[in-house]
Amino acid sequence: MKEQNFKNHTRLVPGFHGLAFLAIVALLIGSIINLCHSAKENLYSASLICLVSFIFVLMFWYTRSFALRAQDRAIRAEENFRHFVLTGKPFPSNIRMGQIIALRFASDEELPALTQRAVNENLNSKDIKQAIQNWRADHHRA
Repeated sequence: MKEQNFKNHTRLVPGFHGLAFLAIVALLIGSIINLCHSAKENLYSASLICLVSFIFVLMFWYTRSFALRAQDRAIRAEENFRHFVLTGKPFPSNIRMGQIIALRFASDEELPALTQRAVNENLNSKDIKQAIQNWRADHHRA
């Protein structure tokens, strides 16, 4: 597997992020056009098609957001435990979820100092990831 770093750590799934997204957008636009141009006798079926396409948009959005939310909770627990093992203390109470997600890429040697720096300097996730010297890959992110 290719070595992971800041420049290549994002993950896009072409079938989901590209093909499915474009197909749903095309369906939504087409169904709205169909609804606007439908005759009175076809109004019911055209509105149902429009409703179905809107449901697909919601499903597409929530399928992704629910999976990421569950994964974020797992990352918080894993990284809090890793921080506790390394320092004997849990994460600071004022650390943000985005910071924790970025810190998961830090090596064990860097984690305690980078955590403190992230909290003290209010670093965003991009700054944290760029500050990491020894990248710890995460190939299982959804």
